[in-house]
Amino acid sequence: MPCDHLSEFLNLLADRHDLARISAPVDTVQEIAAITQQSVASHGPALLFDNVRNSQWPVTTNVLGTERRLCWALGVEGISEITDRVRAIIQPNLPQGWLETLQLVPRFVESAHWPPRDVEIAVAQQVVKMGRDINLLELPLLRSWAAEQNAVINSGVVIVEFPGDSQNTNPLSESDELTGPESSTPTRRLVSRTPIQVRDTSSAYVHWTPHSREWHLLDLYRKRGWQMPVAIVLGGDPTLTYAADAPLPSHVDPLVFAGFLRRKPVEVTGARSVNLRVPANAELILEGAIDPNQPFELAPPIGQSTGYYSTEQRLPVVHLSAISHRSNPVIPEIVAAAPPCELSTLAVALEQIMLPLIQLAVPELVGLHRPASGAFRHIVFASIRKCYPQQARKVVNALWGLDRLATAKLIVVVDQDVDVRDADAVWFAVASHCHAGRDTLFSDGPADMLDHAAPIRGIGSRLGIDATRKSPDEGHPRDWPAAQEFDKLRLSQLEARWPILGLPFSLSARPT
Repeated sequence: MPCDHLSEFLNLLADRHDLARISAPVDTVQEIAAITQQSVASHGPALLFDNVRNSQWPVTTNVLGTERRLCWALGVEGISEITDRVRAIIQPNLPQGWLETLQLVPRFVESAHWPPRDVEIAVAQQVVKMGRDINLLELPLLRSWAAEQNAVINSGVVIVEFPGDSQNTNPLSESDELTGPESSTPTRRLVSRTPIQVRDTSSAYVHWTPHSREWHLLDLYRKRGWQMPVAIVLGGDPTLTYAADAPLPSHVDPLVFAGFLRRKPVEVTGARSVNLRVPANAELILEGAIDPNQPFELAPPIGQSTGYYSTEQRLPVVHLSAISHRSNPVIPEIVAAAPPCELSTLAVALEQIMLPLIQLAVPELVGLHRPASGAFRHIVFASIRKCYPQQARKVVNALWGLDRLATAKLIVVVDQDVDVRDADAVWFAVASHCHAGRDTLFSDGPADMLDHAAPIRGIGSRLGIDATRKSPDEGHPRDWPAAQEFDKLRLSQLEARWPILGLPFSLSARPT
């Protein structure tokens, strides 16, 4: 079962010899980040720094840096288990008789336990500081890179909610409908893993972008003349970090999705200074509010998962009203860096789990992969079951129509027999099957806000490549050659004779 507390998960890692404890003094300015990146590069263990200079609290990094540890956090043997559960929920087989109907009952009984459960007593509020006692500079927060002027929290789960009142239970009236590409009926709660940059002792910059739903929600608060409550959560069940990163449909509450992953509800309690529900088992919670009428401020650059610094940009400021934490918290930190980094593990696992959801919109899709070479965001490889001419172009446009893939700079579509996780195989298909004048598609539109190559931030040009086999109906009059292959009988004979050949290597895979 997943762990309720971060410390409980760290104990599990220690028992399984996948946690390294560093007792030598370490500095939050670059040193912890540099050590963490060395562990990530060597597929090393999670790290626990229990002697952080100028802090009484320990710091842990690289907690979810391998698929093995992520599976332990999710309580599964492999990520495919979660994928199968997602597919079973969104595409259930309709029962054919009374017996199959009864077999569906446990699935829907289980789903009733996913929503968060309210509790009165929370370990996250064992210590509460308010007013002049708030001091962000006392926390062991990282400055990971040389050009970062202020500490940055990359592990914070940011929670906001739609404004409501006693007169209207609908979070959005017709006049206050959330703008942008999202559904007109999103969930009341928005949860995301958003970089938080320390501004001073009691305030911070929130690195939302105009593509964020929270950005548009702030406009809704501005229209109503209200301040926007914000909670920034560190620690708790590592599943929360995973759920906050997931590209969920707008009507799905990430805390409900976390309950689905955990197979039991996330416990929440009322925040101490703002009207929000927060995870009760967190290590530390920052509470505050954003004044939507306060002008956005120019924030200094921070290191990002693209491997580059952000440019200076105007961001909203959250002014803290309370800090609560466990009596002996462990502060989780994530180092945002070019792949490989801890975020790489989350990105790879998320694309597997979200594949069934994407297939609802693109049913011919067989596989999808965002390679590390594109920082898990700029490049998409997709394989399809091709049934008719120009289908690859249809798929490219369909993927650009999805929220999390809308800003991909390059989408390559290949046939279903190409492994999208094998970059060489994908580019071999491009070289073999693509005629540049016929099989490339350009489209202008929204660009990734982290793409510094775009001439205008947030606006750019995208390229689609059809690397599928072509038919005469697609303007290819020549015969398409067959791929080389061995006779299946010969391969079977070779497999049987392999032990007597005396070769110093094993027959790992059949040649094709």
